[in-house]
Amino acid sequence: MGSLFRSEEMTLAQLFLQSEAAYACVSELGELGLVQFRDLNPDVNAFQRKFVNEVRRCDEMERKLRFLEKEIKKAGIPIVDTGENPDAPPPREMIDLEATFEKLENEMKEVNTNQEALKRNFLELTELKHILRKTQSFFEEAEFHHQMQDPALAEESHSLLLGDEERGGQPMRLGFVAGVINRERLPMFERMLWRACRGNVFLRQTEIETPLEDPVTGDQVHKCVFIIFFQGDQLKSRVKKICEGFRATLYPCPETPAERREMAIGVMTRIEDLQTVLNQTQDHRHRVLVSAAKNIRVWFIKARKIKAIYHTLNLFNLDVTQKCLIAECWCPVADLERIQLALRRGTEHSGSSVPSILNRMTTKQSPPTYHKTNKFTSAFQALVDSYGVASYSEVNPGPFTIITFPFLFAVMFGDAGHGLIMALFGLWMVWREKQLMNQRKDDGTWSIFFGGRYIILLMGCFSIYTGFIYNDFFSKSLNIFGSSWHMANISDEEIKNNEMLELDPNVTAIYTPGSPYPFGLDPIWNMAENKITFLNSFKMKMSVTLGVIQMTFGICLSLSNYRFFKDPVSMFSVFIPQLLFLMCIFGYMVFIVFFKWIVYDASISYKAPSLLITMINMFLFKFPDSQDDYMYSGQKGFQIFLVLMAVACVPCMLFIKPFFEWRAHKSGKRTVRFGTVQMQVNGATEDTAVIMDQDEGEMPPPPPEGVSGHKEEEEFDIGELLIYQSIHTIEFCLGCISHTASYLRLWALSLAHAQLSEVLWSMVLHIGLGFQGWVGAVVTTLVFPAFAVLTIAILLVMEGLSAFLHALRLHWVEFQSKFYKGEGHQFVPFSFEALMEDHN
Repeated sequence: MGSLFRSEEMTLAQLFLQSEAAYACVSELGELGLVQFRDLNPDVNAFQRKFVNEVRRCDEMERKLRFLEKEIKKAGIPIVDTGENPDAPPPREMIDLEATFEKLENEMKEVNTNQEALKRNFLELTELKHILRKTQSFFEEAEFHHQMQDPALAEESHSLLLGDEERGGQPMRLGFVAGVINRERLPMFERMLWRACRGNVFLRQTEIETPLEDPVTGDQVHKCVFIIFFQGDQLKSRVKKICEGFRATLYPCPETPAERREMAIGVMTRIEDLQTVLNQTQDHRHRVLVSAAKNIRVWFIKARKIKAIYHTLNLFNLDVTQKCLIAECWCPVADLERIQLALRRGTEHSGSSVPSILNRMTTKQSPPTYHKTNKFTSAFQALVDSYGVASYSEVNPGPFTIITFPFLFAVMFGDAGHGLIMALFGLWMVWREKQLMNQRKDDGTWSIFFGGRYIILLMGCFSIYTGFIYNDFFSKSLNIFGSSWHMANISDEEIKNNEMLELDPNVTAIYTPGSPYPFGLDPIWNMAENKITFLNSFKMKMSVTLGVIQMTFGICLSLSNYRFFKDPVSMFSVFIPQLLFLMCIFGYMVFIVFFKWIVYDASISYKAPSLLITMINMFLFKFPDSQDDYMYSGQKGFQIFLVLMAVACVPCMLFIKPFFEWRAHKSGKRTVRFGTVQMQVNGATEDTAVIMDQDEGEMPPPPPEGVSGHKEEEEFDIGELLIYQSIHTIEFCLGCISHTASYLRLWALSLAHAQLSEVLWSMVLHIGLGFQGWVGAVVTTLVFPAFAVLTIAILLVMEGLSAFLHALRLHWVEFQSKFYKGEGHQFVPFSFEALMEDHN
């Protein structure tokens, strides 16, 4: 449990790297992922650092790769992910990568430009083809009407379209324009023509059946062909302006059928030639993108690693000779040898003859908190860290959360059937985690569920266990071992004539004494009229008992903190009074619960005193007059002793620790708190400082000569210390009461879940089960999908989320507040693996 129970021992180290070996050494440390670098240039602008040009070049490479990735996805080409994780390339390879990316980007831009121009020409020719076809049909239709209509109308139509008649002595000839417009703009276009030209134009339009491709966006666009007849140059100018305003494209259209046929033949020939060129261009573009798709993941990894290395090198300092880089970093003491080996490998790869130096330092700064986790424990550790990262070296609640969190969840969610579904879902994600790991990474909801797969699995397993304890399986009881209640002395006629029968456990023919149901509740309680009353009493007492046990365990964990930080004052002035206070009141209440269950059987249960009345009378010092009304001999004196002991614990928590703090200050041995523990010194540098144990009652050892590592102490104020201690004492005393009451949510949510499950069964599935024969089979088949959907949506998802949040609150507030400060900061090492996960 080592580093999971308490943070890994951390040390501040100083690195001396030769300039030519710095890149390779940082690359090896990034692959190792065990070093967190400090910024030694906090006052230097990001644009004034040594390797800013290299970082910019990496940004440019990433931009080009994102452009290529966008083009690959737009073309629908799958990106090959072989799982390869190449090492960071040497700096000289960066030039080759830049040249490769530059060549690919320029080639793709040129191909895209040419393809867009070809598509635009193809679109124009296609639109012209449709115009020639549609206008030809317009004129042929007009000619047909000219032949079929009566002579007067035919003469007028012939006059309008062909314009070889005279009116009022003046020759009249109609002009026309033809073009293409987007289908959604056509109604407004017609209204504008009518209003602007005052009805003096004649418009014919028809839709192009096949949608056309936009050369810029690639979208499919529906368009219509139109032809407008008008008279005079003024209307012609007005019509063209309206077409321009509505972004309609006008094309030349010959007047005679022969010319239109000749132009149509030429257009079709050009379209065929252009289609050939387009296909060749598309094939070339596809080949380039397929080739890039095979390597783009590896290129991304290389570019990001190079950028991360140079960004880290910007955190370093240069020595006066400009030949050595100096860095400071946090690292685990247990992994110092692995870090030394990584530095040695980096020096060898760079070809440098001067070895890199790792020198441990001491400091008053609090080290980062580092808990080693795996894929199982990481999810539970994340629950703890979301409340607050553990202070350095304090007890970590993570290992205990692995058991207590799913158990408290299951207490509220106790149904074996629902737990089985949840456990199977979690088991499926665990079984197929390798396949599911790379799927749907962009889906945030799925990522949350998949990240907590082990939590879901354990919550389901514990829910199955508590479901058997409650004897609930989709709200129904299972009679596995046979009930201990019998109906031997009750006749069938009596059962038929009485709607309600009372079963007396004192009658041996009805209840077998000394042989309770072997595991969980007796199934007969599922049909009992007083089922809710019985379960309320049972679950309420169970909730308080579990709460007191967990809070007591939390106080006991605080003892581990005090012993580790060598704080005997807190052990005697905080831990012991807190434990006595909790045990004298709520521990005694739990004792009474079990005492009543053990001592008072069915034959004398009517004599059992009320638990609530007993606790109230205990604090009011009201006791029964008759000795027979006591639960045990000496109860009166023992309860008075417990109350006085609990009251006496309050001033102990309030005054003892401030007194010893004041006394230590008077004797010149005031405690200096830095929140860290003393660490071994391997060498002294100019930045050397001193660490001491938290709450240790002695001064830290003096720093080496020439080092000013002393921190100016704050002024001691006994009044401020008393106020601080008073707040914590009042918070603990009131918190014991409120936190114990808060655990009643275990009872409330368990009752709510059981009742919702029973309502869902009786109002949905019971409808189908109420019919007989084939009708019942049909109705059940129709009703069951609704029952399944409602069960998953309401009882598993909504109720499961509610129980999850309540269990999380019980851990954060009621449990962790007894020993956990959570004032630390996370150890964030320089790691290529974490960098790749963040980008993914």
